[in-house]
Amino acid sequence: MPAWFIITAHVHDLQPFMSRYSPAVAKLTEEMGGTYILRGRGGQVLEGEGPDGAAGIVIEWPDKESALRFWNSPEYAEVKKLREGLADISVMLV
Repeated sequence: MPAWFIITAHVHDLQPFMSRYSPAVAKLTEEMGGTYILRGRGGQVLEGEGPDGAAGIVIEWPDKESALRFWNSPEYAEVKKLREGLADISVMLV
């Protein structure tokens, strides 16, 4: 059964985020079996808490195990360092 990451990203420093982190995480996501379903900026919070203007990202995985294999991989741990201090990120696995 497919699984999805539902991500919100409030980016503070767009240029390094887009030039370093985004391409690296996209490449690794594809290599590990994930598919981007949605990547959009300028979200508007209609209910609950969250930053207006944040980006919304949905990544589909073949199953929960594949998603967690990516999330817990040493490769992603290295890529994740590229966004430190550049954005506030929230990730939910569904």
